[in-house]
Amino acid sequence: MNRQLLILRHGKSDWRVGLGDIKRPLKTRGKRSSQRMGLWLQQQALIPDYILSSPAARAKNTAKIVAKAMGLTVQQIHYRSQLYAANLRQLKNALALCPHHSKRVLLIGHNPELESLLVFLNKGSLAIPDCGKLLPTATLAVFDMPDDWNVLSKGCGKLLSITRPKDLLDSVEL
Repeated sequence: MNRQLLILRHGKSDWRVGLGDIKRPLKTRGKRSSQRMGLWLQQQALIPDYILSSPAARAKNTAKIVAKAMGLTVQQIHYRSQLYAANLRQLKNALALCPHHSKRVLLIGHNPELESLLVFLNKGSLAIPDCGKLLPTATLAVFDMPDDWNVLSKGCGKLLSITRPKDLLDSVEL
């Protein structure tokens, strides 16, 4: 199997709580979408052997819900401070720190950074959906990747799919 990178944007967050950006929690909708995505990953046998997450509350909660839905433990989640408000170089550096033996990595973070990574890794252009975002909340992109997490150059990945929670409403029961 080639290496795979699963890029997941955090679930819908709650702007009404009046907390700072890093502490903003998930809305109920964000929790449901995260669980739906985790169950779908489990059903598709896309279980990561390494999970990287931003330390922001909404990303951490997404990571915990997704991991639990896949049958994994929260101890398998690795939080990296550079994934919060990251630029493309910081995202690539975080991936380069993944263990060499990791064949499937799940990266949970934020826009616009994750969309920048998606565009950087993909060969060719991507059609922008009607909503204007490649990765709306709780959306997952799956890439085939090179054999070394340290060698991530422009266009080095092959985008296999982009899955949105709304695409799973009929196929994944909570």
